[in-house]
Amino acid sequence: MHGYGPMPQQPTTSRPSPATLTTVRVILVALTVLSCGLLGWAPMLRLAIVTRRPRDWFLLVVVIALNIGLFAFIMATPDDPDQMSDAAALFMMLWILGLLAGVITYYLYAEIRHYNTLGAPAPYGTPVHPAPPLPYQQQHLAPHQQPQQHQPQPQLQPQQHQQPNPYTAPTTPPTPTPAPQRLDQVRAELDELSDYLRKGNKDSRDGEGR
Repeated sequence: MHGYGPMPQQPTTSRPSPATLTTVRVILVALTVLSCGLLGWAPMLRLAIVTRRPRDWFLLVVVIALNIGLFAFIMATPDDPDQMSDAAALFMMLWILGLLAGVITYYLYAEIRHYNTLGAPAPYGTPVHPAPPLPYQQQHLAPHQQPQQHQPQPQLQPQQHQQPNPYTAPTTPPTPTPAPQRLDQVRAELDELSDYLRKGNKDSRDGEGR
């Protein structure tokens, strides 16, 4: 079980160039035909190593057993072809042809199909960039689940209190100035003026009555 880091990359099987594959196939097929099927285990061994499938390993064992049986049958037949019966010759011929056809056909079909599943090889000099693996946590998230987004909360800034400067003298509020005394003097003059006017009006009325 892996942690929250990136998943380890699986090793990918590199595909040889088409020219290399063609050369190897021609050599193995020619070797099988020239040996009359006795070396038919060689292409099957390569196929089992390349594909790494249990079925190919099982067929390799079957081909080796058939090759051993064919070799033992050939060694048991007389050296003189005239002394060999027609049935024995026909049986040996069918054995060799069946072994050649089965091995060559299955080897070419299975190997070509295996390399076709790997895809075409990358051009020479072109680097292959694998896709970056997803984190473990994102791979196991359900489709309907989404990671919660935390909205940042605004931070309250503390109020800045202005501290008094100890080096400045405290200012005293201005004292209210008393009302000027001229106001009383003006009021007294207005009273005298009103008395004078009243007195003047009274004298004029008395003069008219006479």
